[in-house]
Amino acid sequence: MPKVDVYNSQREKVGEIELSESIFGAEIKPHLLHEVVVWQLAKRRKGNASTKVRHEVRGGGKKPWRQKGTGRARSGSRRSPLWRGGGTVFGPHPRSYAYSVPKKVKKAALRVALSDKLREEKLLVMSGFDMTAIKTKAFAEVLGRFAVNDALVVTHQPDEIMEKSSRNLPKVKVLRAEGLNVYDILRHDTLVLLQPAVARIEEALS
Repeated sequence: MPKVDVYNSQREKVGEIELSESIFGAEIKPHLLHEVVVWQLAKRRKGNASTKVRHEVRGGGKKPWRQKGTGRARSGSRRSPLWRGGGTVFGPHPRSYAYSVPKKVKKAALRVALSDKLREEKLLVMSGFDMTAIKTKAFAEVLGRFAVNDALVVTHQPDEIMEKSSRNLPKVKVLRAEGLNVYDILRHDTLVLLQPAVARIEEALS
Protein backbone atom coordinates (compact mmCIF):
# COMPACT_ATOMS: atom_id res chain seq x y z
CA MET A 1 0.00 0.00 0.00
CA PRO A 2 1.34 3.46 -0.87
CA LYS A 3 2.04 5.72 2.10
CA VAL A 4 1.91 9.52 2.04
CA ASP A 5 2.71 12.12 4.66
CA VAL A 6 -0.05 14.12 6.32
CA TYR A 7 0.58 17.84 6.88
CA ASN A 8 -1.16 20.53 8.86
CA SER A 9 -1.82 24.07 7.64
CA GLN A 10 1.67 25.18 8.77
CA ARG A 11 3.30 22.53 6.55
CA GLU A 12 4.33 20.49 9.55
CA LYS A 13 4.23 16.72 9.18
CA VAL A 14 1.68 15.35 11.64
CA GLY A 15 1.56 11.71 10.53
CA GLU A 16 1.27 9.24 7.69
CA ILE A 17 -1.65 7.61 5.93
CA GLU A 18 -1.86 4.38 3.97
CA LEU A 19 -3.76 4.66 0.71
CA SER A 20 -5.65 1.83 -0.92
CA GLU A 21 -3.56 0.11 -3.59
CA SER A 22 -6.61 -0.64 -5.74
CA ILE A 23 -7.66 3.03 -5.81
CA PHE A 24 -4.40 5.00 -5.68
CA GLY A 25 -2.24 2.41 -7.40
CA ALA A 26 -4.37 1.60 -10.44
CA GLU A 27 -2.91 1.06 -13.91
CA ILE A 28 -2.88 4.28 -15.95
CA LYS A 29 -5.35 3.96 -18.83
CA PRO A 30 -5.61 7.26 -20.76
CA HIS A 31 -8.55 6.07 -22.86
CA LEU A 32 -10.72 5.84 -19.73
CA LEU A 33 -9.88 9.42 -18.77
CA HIS A 34 -10.68 10.60 -22.30
CA GLU A 35 -14.02 8.79 -22.40
CA VAL A 36 -15.23 10.17 -19.07
CA VAL A 37 -14.01 13.75 -19.69
CA VAL A 38 -15.79 13.84 -23.08
CA TRP A 39 -18.94 12.55 -21.36
CA GLN A 40 -18.72 15.20 -18.62
CA LEU A 41 -18.24 18.03 -21.11
CA ALA A 42 -21.10 16.74 -23.26
CA LYS A 43 -23.41 16.82 -20.22
CA ARG A 44 -22.42 20.43 -19.53
CA ARG A 45 -23.32 21.66 -23.02
CA LYS A 46 -26.40 23.87 -22.91
CA GLY A 47 -27.65 22.98 -26.39
CA ASN A 48 -29.58 26.27 -26.69
CA ALA A 49 -28.76 26.98 -30.35
CA SER A 50 -31.97 27.41 -32.32
CA THR A 51 -32.97 28.31 -35.87
CA LYS A 52 -36.37 28.80 -37.49
CA VAL A 53 -37.62 26.46 -40.17
CA ARG A 54 -39.85 27.73 -42.97
CA HIS A 55 -43.12 27.37 -41.04
CA GLU A 56 -41.74 29.50 -38.16
CA VAL A 57 -40.44 32.57 -40.05
CA ARG A 58 -42.58 35.58 -40.73
CA GLY A 59 -44.23 36.09 -44.12
CA GLY A 60 -45.49 33.78 -46.79
CA GLY A 61 -49.10 32.88 -47.37
CA LYS A 62 -49.42 34.60 -50.73
CA LYS A 63 -47.67 33.26 -53.78
CA PRO A 64 -45.06 35.93 -54.78
CA TRP A 65 -46.01 35.80 -58.47
CA ARG A 66 -47.98 33.64 -60.80
CA GLN A 67 -46.64 30.24 -61.74
CA LYS A 68 -46.10 30.86 -65.46
CA GLY A 69 -45.50 33.66 -67.91
CA THR A 70 -43.18 35.97 -65.92
CA GLY A 71 -39.88 34.52 -67.16
CA ARG A 72 -38.76 34.02 -63.56
CA ALA A 73 -38.34 30.77 -61.68
CA ARG A 74 -41.52 29.51 -60.08
CA SER A 75 -41.93 30.32 -56.39
CA GLY A 76 -44.61 29.42 -53.90
CA SER A 77 -43.62 31.25 -50.70
CA ARG A 78 -41.38 34.00 -49.37
CA ARG A 79 -40.51 31.66 -46.51
CA SER A 80 -38.56 29.35 -48.81
CA PRO A 81 -34.98 28.58 -47.65
CA LEU A 82 -33.81 29.93 -51.01
CA TRP A 83 -35.05 33.42 -50.16
CA ARG A 84 -33.35 36.02 -47.97
CA GLY A 85 -35.15 35.91 -44.62
CA GLY A 86 -36.57 32.49 -45.34
CA GLY A 87 -36.47 29.42 -43.15
CA THR A 88 -33.34 27.42 -42.37
CA VAL A 89 -32.87 23.86 -43.57
CA PHE A 90 -31.62 21.31 -41.01
CA GLY A 91 -30.52 24.04 -38.60
CA PRO A 92 -29.81 23.40 -34.89
CA HIS A 93 -32.63 23.20 -32.35
CA PRO A 94 -32.51 23.08 -28.52
CA ARG A 95 -31.35 19.62 -27.46
CA SER A 96 -29.46 17.74 -24.79
CA TYR A 97 -26.01 16.39 -25.60
CA ALA A 98 -26.00 14.10 -22.55
CA TYR A 99 -25.55 10.38 -22.87
CA SER A 100 -24.88 7.58 -20.42
CA VAL A 101 -21.61 5.97 -19.37
CA PRO A 102 -21.46 2.78 -17.26
CA LYS A 103 -20.83 3.32 -13.54
CA LYS A 104 -17.90 0.92 -13.68
CA VAL A 105 -16.21 3.08 -16.30
CA LYS A 106 -16.72 6.26 -14.21
CA LYS A 107 -15.27 4.62 -11.11
CA ALA A 108 -12.36 3.12 -13.03
CA ALA A 109 -11.54 6.52 -14.55
CA LEU A 110 -11.60 8.14 -11.09
CA ARG A 111 -9.15 5.52 -9.82
CA VAL A 112 -6.86 6.20 -12.79
CA ALA A 113 -7.00 9.98 -12.21
CA LEU A 114 -6.21 9.61 -8.49
CA SER A 115 -3.39 7.14 -9.19
CA ASP A 116 -1.93 9.49 -11.78
CA LYS A 117 -1.81 12.39 -9.30
CA LEU A 118 -0.07 10.19 -6.73
CA ARG A 119 2.41 8.91 -9.31
CA GLU A 120 3.26 12.46 -10.41
CA GLU A 121 3.63 13.53 -6.74
CA LYS A 122 0.83 16.04 -7.19
CA LEU A 123 -1.29 14.63 -4.37
CA LEU A 124 -1.21 16.31 -0.96
CA VAL A 125 -2.99 15.07 2.18
CA MET A 126 -3.73 17.61 4.90
CA SER A 127 -5.22 17.27 8.36
CA GLY A 128 -7.12 20.55 7.85
CA PHE A 129 -6.86 24.23 6.95
CA ASP A 130 -7.56 25.42 10.54
CA MET A 131 -9.54 28.46 9.41
CA THR A 132 -12.04 30.13 11.73
CA ALA A 133 -13.20 32.95 9.44
CA ILE A 134 -13.88 33.53 5.76
CA LYS A 135 -10.62 35.02 4.50
CA THR A 136 -9.26 34.59 0.98
CA LYS A 137 -5.82 35.83 1.99
CA ALA A 138 -5.53 33.25 4.79
CA PHE A 139 -6.65 30.45 2.45
CA ALA A 140 -4.08 31.49 -0.17
CA GLU A 141 -1.35 31.66 2.48
CA VAL A 142 -1.95 28.03 3.47
CA LEU A 143 -1.59 26.89 -0.15
CA GLY A 144 1.40 29.22 -0.58
CA ARG A 145 3.30 27.36 2.14
CA PHE A 146 3.16 24.29 -0.11
CA ALA A 147 4.05 26.33 -3.24
CA VAL A 148 0.61 25.52 -4.68
CA ASN A 149 -1.51 28.00 -6.61
CA ASP A 150 -3.54 25.68 -8.84
CA ALA A 151 -5.41 23.14 -6.72
CA LEU A 152 -8.53 21.08 -6.25
CA VAL A 153 -9.24 20.85 -2.52
CA VAL A 154 -11.48 17.94 -1.48
CA THR A 155 -13.34 18.07 1.83
CA HIS A 156 -15.34 15.38 3.63
CA GLN A 157 -18.29 17.62 4.53
CA PRO A 158 -19.77 21.03 3.64
CA ASP A 159 -17.37 23.74 4.77
CA GLU A 160 -18.71 27.25 4.17
CA ILE A 161 -15.51 28.93 5.38
CA MET A 162 -13.27 27.09 2.92
CA GLU A 163 -15.74 27.27 0.04
CA LYS A 164 -16.25 31.03 0.34
CA SER A 165 -12.58 31.76 1.08
CA SER A 166 -11.55 30.09 -2.18
CA ARG A 167 -14.10 31.79 -4.44
CA ASN A 168 -11.85 34.64 -5.55
CA LEU A 169 -8.89 32.38 -6.33
CA PRO A 170 -9.28 31.63 -10.06
CA LYS A 171 -7.21 28.44 -10.08
CA VAL A 172 -8.57 26.92 -6.87
CA LYS A 173 -11.73 24.92 -6.33
CA VAL A 174 -13.12 23.40 -3.13
CA LEU A 175 -15.18 20.27 -3.68
CA ARG A 176 -16.86 17.75 -1.41
CA ALA A 177 -15.77 14.11 -1.67
CA GLU A 178 -19.10 12.99 -3.13
CA GLY A 179 -18.68 15.47 -5.99
CA LEU A 180 -15.17 14.35 -6.94
CA ASN A 181 -14.87 13.91 -10.70
CA VAL A 182 -12.26 13.18 -13.35
CA TYR A 183 -12.51 16.51 -15.19
CA ASP A 184 -11.77 18.64 -12.10
CA ILE A 185 -8.91 16.36 -11.01
CA LEU A 186 -7.20 16.68 -14.40
CA ARG A 187 -7.99 20.38 -14.76
CA HIS A 188 -6.07 21.35 -11.63
CA ASP A 189 -2.35 20.85 -11.14
CA THR A 190 -2.45 19.65 -7.51
CA LEU A 191 -5.00 17.51 -5.70
CA VAL A 192 -5.33 18.40 -2.01
CA LEU A 193 -7.26 15.88 0.09
CA LEU A 194 -8.31 16.51 3.68
CA GLN A 195 -7.52 13.39 5.69
CA PRO A 196 -11.17 12.50 6.52
CA ALA A 197 -12.03 12.83 2.81
CA VAL A 198 -9.63 10.01 1.91
CA ALA A 199 -11.80 7.47 3.76
CA ARG A 200 -14.92 8.76 1.98
CA ILE A 201 -13.25 8.40 -1.43
CA GLU A 202 -11.95 4.91 -0.71
CA GLU A 203 -15.37 3.84 0.56
CA ALA A 204 -17.08 5.10 -2.60
CA LEU A 205 -14.58 3.57 -5.03
CA SER A 206 -13.83 0.28 -3.30
